[in-house]
Amino acid sequence: MGLLNSFNQWRETRYQNHLSNMKDQGKCPDCQGRGYTVYPYNEFAYFNSFDCPGCQGSGSYTDWEEMR
Repeated sequence: MGLLNSFNQWRETRYQNHLSNMKDQGKCPDCQGRGYTVYPYNEFAYFNSFDCPGCQGSGSYTDWEEMR
């Protein structure tokens, strides 16, 4: 179980670093500040882009933080 715990700790540390970097830049961590997310291709369209559910399409870290 030590290996699994080490992996989970590494993953949590990586996520926290990602959050702090996005906070410094003022960007939403879910969409990297784009304001939309792109879902994989399907047979009806080349891509499906939707407003980011984390920041409601603004791309702002403060909006993302309020939605949490």
